[in-house]
Amino acid sequence: MRIAVGYDEGEVFQHFGRTEYFKIYEVEGGKVVSSRIVGNGGLAHGGLVQILLDNDVDTFICGGIGAGARQMIQSRGIDILPGARGSCDACVDAFLKGSLQYDPDTECHHHDGGEHDCNCHRFVEAFLDACPG
Repeated sequence: MRIAVGYDEGEVFQHFGRTEYFKIYEVEGGKVVSSRIVGNGGLAHGGLVQILLDNDVDTFICGGIGAGARQMIQSRGIDILPGARGSCDACVDAFLKGSLQYDPDTECHHHDGGEHDCNCHRFVEAFLDACPG
């Protein structure tokens, strides 16, 4: 199994379309056996989905994500767990233990002029409790 997390200096990155790095974890027998950081090569949105596909990712943990990107990822058979916060390593550990706190309703919206609003910051305390940084 491979798990990818939007990565920013060890933390779950909160805006999928601007993800510069992914941390990809190789899991065997319910334990992480290796991990590596993969850059985006200047890609955005659909190109980012291709990175997940190229790395045979089964599950993607992220912060905020728009509906289009979510559909693109899910339509390719990748499970998505949006609305996660905190340390990438702690979140993957929590996921493997069945205790990851995330918000399946997390969705980012972008408006003309670059304005951004999302509901990806709604449950900060619960996420921090589950994914200590």
